[in-house]
Order: sequence, then structure tokens, then C-alpha cells
Amino acid sequence: MASREDQPSLVGRSGLSCFRMPSPSSNSARLALAELRRIVDPSPSGQAARSEPPVRRKECVLSIRDRKLLDSAADIALGSTSENAVFMHTVLCQVGLPRRAVDGTSFERRSGGAQLLVEAGKLWDGEKFVLQPIPYGTKPRLILAYLNTYAVRHRTQEIEAGKSASAFLKMLGIQPNGGKRGSYTEFKKQMKALAACTLTIGFNTGTTASTVRGQPVKEFHAWLSNDDQQHNLWPGRIVLSEDYFDTLVTEQHAVPIDIRALHALSGSALAMDIYVMLAERLHRISGGRPVRLNWANLREQFGQEYATDTNGKKNFKTKFLKALVSVQAVYPKAKISQVRGGIQLFSSPPPIPKLV
Repeated sequence: MASREDQPSLVGRSGLSCFRMPSPSSNSARLALAELRRIVDPSPSGQAARSEPPVRRKECVLSIRDRKLLDSAADIALGSTSENAVFMHTVLCQVGLPRRAVDGTSFERRSGGAQLLVEAGKLWDGEKFVLQPIPYGTKPRLILAYLNTYAVRHRTQEIEAGKSASAFLKMLGIQPNGGKRGSYTEFKKQMKALAACTLTIGFNTGTTASTVRGQPVKEFHAWLSNDDQQHNLWPGRIVLSEDYFDTLVTEQHAVPIDIRALHALSGSALAMDIYVMLAERLHRISGGRPVRLNWANLREQFGQEYATDTNGKKNFKTKFLKALVSVQAVYPKAKISQVRGGIQLFSSPPPIPKLV
């Protein structure tokens, strides 16, 4: 009988339903990914020998996003180093920003004894203070990963932001394009929302209830143009608040994650949140005993955007499991199993080796 580690934990839950994720503990992950690419893009070099009878395969058509995911998974399976590392704040690995647009000026998310409150703020536009929305979606997560990483690597609150908005987007791995629905328009909206917002974190330590309140971004200069020729309108730098910087760098609350995985998951804020939670938590499980998370726990931490009725709970479970398959593809060392009523987490190596 195969060991728990050799068994795939989740199968057939997503667009990768024709692909069974193998054990990450051997070369089988690389071989299976290579085989999947051969099925999708057959070439003479990958075809079976003529002496072998043809094998009927289930047709598997992958989206561009799934192709990107699998290419990243194949690359990550070859290993990760400190060069692949970016950082996320410990607290935001446990309680993430909203994943959808929020009605109103505040948002709360809870996980166990920790709770996050995000409040919208205002920015000066040259004539008046303008209320910004609550930051949400994948772009604020990518922006924070970049800001955190620059702060950790250079030990500074002042973050280089490139010579233009287009240059900064490229730093984040986003292809710049304009228009009402283009990446620049959405990025500008989310960057301003993140710069204006206030984060309040409540957490319990023993018999003490603590509250920490602050803004990740202390200083931010709004820009007026996306024209690379008018780079004088681009701030060139973003300054993190002292409190945020101290907890991130001085108090070492920076969790290393793989930038390749984050980019591969950037089509889903839910998948990004699951990934950073596992990156922060799995390697801290000790004693050989798994941690069980039931669906009520998972909905509290990840499912606030879903309805609380039966259909809402079912929809959340379906979306969570689909996202988890994608996460396991780019975090192959993560040991997770689906059990009745939830999932179990086992002690696993972090996605990035311990940084010296």
C-alpha cells in the first residue's frame, strides 16, 4: 500500500481534472508535468514507439492560465533558492485583504485569535481629498510582496518604484496595457487604495488582547500619467510606515514565498491566500501530529465573500478545493489531505529553503 505521502491528496477538482498531481518527494512530479505537456502539445520526439499499441487518452484541453501554472510547477519542481524569494507579512498570511470589491469603507476578516480590520482612507488629488476604495484582489497582494521584499533585502523603509508606472508593473510581473479595463488603470486604483488604507490588527496572546493600528504606506505621491516620457510625474519611491517596517524587518515577521508561485497563482486571490497561509504554517507544525481544519474554520478564514446559506457553503468548498489543487502544483512539498469535514495539514518544508 502506498504511503500517505505517495498518495495524491486532491484529484479532479479543477481545470486540471485530467491530471493527477503525483508525490512531490521524487522525480515523478517532473516526469508527470512533462508528460502532461506532451499530451497537450504532442511532438514527434514525445510520441510513443511504433511497436507499442496506441493508448486512448482522455482529452485534456488547458487554458492559458493552466499552462502558465504547469510551466511554473515544472520549474519549481527543479528546486527553489533564496533568489526566488519574496516576502509577505506574517499577519497577512493568516488574514488577507478582501478578494472582491467591498461596499462601504471598512472590511474585517478573522482567523482564530487574530482579526484584521481594513479601513478606507483619503488621498489629496491636487484640489481635494478623495476617498479611496478598500484595496482588493490580486494586485495589492503583488504590490505588498514587492514592497516587503525590497524592504527586507535592502533594510530600508524607502522603496524604489521604478521610473514609471509601466516600469513598476513590469517589476510585479504584470504586462502593462492601458484602457478603462487595462492593467494600468486597475493597478493605479489598487495602489492608491493600498496607500490610503489603515490596517488594524487584533490578536490574543495568552490572557492579553492586543490591538496594533497603522498604515503600511507612510508616504506616497500620486501620479497623473502613464506616459514613460513623463516619468517626472511618477514618485520614484514609496515610504513604508515605521511601525509596519519594524514588525516586518526588525521583528522578523517576513514570510519567504516563491515569486514564481505567486505569479502563477495571480489569476486568483483565493489561491494566493491559501498559498501564503500554507507557506507560513506548514513548516511550524511539530510533533508529528497533523493539524485538522474543518470547513467552518476555513470559511471563517477564507470564505467571508461567500453566502452563509447551504449553497454558499457548497460554493466555497468547491472554489477552495479547486484553488488548493493549483496551490499544490506550485508548492509540491506541501503535505495536505482532504478528510471528512475538512482538510489535514502535515509538517512540510517551507516553499523557500531557510534563508541564512
